[in-house]
Amino acid sequence: MPEDIDITELDPAVINELRTLPEDLQEKVAGHLLAAEWALAEEDLTAAREHAAEAKRVAGRVACVREAMGIVAYRCGDYSDALAELRAVRRMTGDDSFVPMMADCERGLGRPERALELLREVRTGDAQTKVEAAIVASGARSDMGQHDAALVLLEIPELTSLPAGSERARLEFAYASALAAGGRDEQAREWFAKAEASDIDGELDIPERLT
Repeated sequence: MPEDIDITELDPAVINELRTLPEDLQEKVAGHLLAAEWALAEEDLTAAREHAAEAKRVAGRVACVREAMGIVAYRCGDYSDALAELRAVRRMTGDDSFVPMMADCERGLGRPERALELLREVRTGDAQTKVEAAIVASGARSDMGQHDAALVLLEIPELTSLPAGSERARLEFAYASALAAGGRDEQAREWFAKAEASDIDGELDIPERLT
């Protein structure tokens, strides 16, 4: 465990959920969750997985712990494990917000049709989930060679109405990628440029796609 760990940096909702644990476990599990979060930020996937796994070992019935394990497995490219963990979170909470990530796991496992079926189950009106679902659904259609359908799925109001930032940049990047997959290279470059302009935090690796 990092010596400078400060569990108050965790999301307050996570801290509140951990209060269901015995008092002697709350700080330990919180520390591992925050250490996993830090490790992900540093791209240290091995450390992130170790911390998440230890949190799960002692608190596997807590939804936020399973969520952390699922996200880490997803980042590691272990889509089968990620899918199992996120399914558990959905059963525990009834929350659909991780369905797009679950669907992307299905894509990673070579099952784009199953990804689309899963996305049809989303019932939330949350804007962020809607955007993530559109991106994954478009990717699934591209996986199946249905490039026009992939574009249509991204032509939602958020494509032009969201403020600059990560969410808009990711949506524009997905649209550019769908154009490129369909052989529309000139339009793709235009949308990659838009995504670069929206990516004010520099989270996407866009410039090399503009060449």
